[in-house]
Amino acid sequence: MKRTKWLAALMAVVLSASLLTGCGAKEKTKVNVAALNGPTGIGMVQLMDDMDQGKADEDYTFTLAGAPDELTGKITSGEVDIAALPTNLAATLYQKTQGQVTLIALNTLGTMYVVEKGDTVNGIQDLNGKTVVSAGQGSTPQYTLDYLFKQNNVQATVEYKSEHAEVASALLSGQNTLAVLPEPYVTNVMAKDPEVRVAVDLNEAWKQSAGGSELVMGCLVVRTEFLEQNKDAVDTFLKEYKESVDYVNANVDQAAELVAKYEILPSAEVAKSAIPKCNIVCITGAEMKPAIEGYFQVLYEANAKSVGGNLPDDAFYYEK
Repeated sequence: MKRTKWLAALMAVVLSASLLTGCGAKEKTKVNVAALNGPTGIGMVQLMDDMDQGKADEDYTFTLAGAPDELTGKITSGEVDIAALPTNLAATLYQKTQGQVTLIALNTLGTMYVVEKGDTVNGIQDLNGKTVVSAGQGSTPQYTLDYLFKQNNVQATVEYKSEHAEVASALLSGQNTLAVLPEPYVTNVMAKDPEVRVAVDLNEAWKQSAGGSELVMGCLVVRTEFLEQNKDAVDTFLKEYKESVDYVNANVDQAAELVAKYEILPSAEVAKSAIPKCNIVCITGAEMKPAIEGYFQVLYEANAKSVGGNLPDDAFYYEK
């Protein structure tokens, strides 16, 4: 009798374990995500924190890079599944790889400014004959400046550095007095040197020069093969990324603490000042093409190579 009861209890335990295994949470998909230091990294901080706390719906690995060219090879090799890139570079990569990447979100509107240590520039025309230091040669910042200078008949010299951090250092050291920087670097340099001021809002200058077209500077792409094999995981990422962006924009103080925690910016104080000016968004689905095609058209007409030689076709856009 005792043996019978013991066997019954053992079978109950085995059955319970079997049911738990069969009805438990689905196996999480491994997703390698790469962002650039700046707004795209800031927009992901809540999701990064959720991952660390075991609350994310997929198994994410996050990496941060200082320059876009650090990511392109990792995307094509398969080392990275989802990456944040300048929008024109995403279009170029789409053409060069014959559709091996797909646009899944627009995540950053215009965040670029001309900052000056001094008070000689108050509009785009005031840059005529001057030297400006910038990052982003061969990517969005260069094409933005080229277009704005052409539209406004400005003859200026641009000295390019490899990263925004180098541009900030050149300005703070006095090596240069005029620099093009995106947020949150603008806030960072102004916090370190009170003589630095915003001289030109390039986002407004772009709208005035391009008939009101939005300056959509940042986006997220996914390897098309990964998307085809893991559509549900990509959809889940987009849902969680949007939640993270919404959280950051609505909870600046708490988000600033996370930005400092993940060393995206040196301090929560700088992050708190920068976040409201970073224009972090999450535009997905059918809204992407109308938001970005005007910007692509302007770049294409200015320099077709800036978007890979052709405007992206409809297959570039992921609409679920």
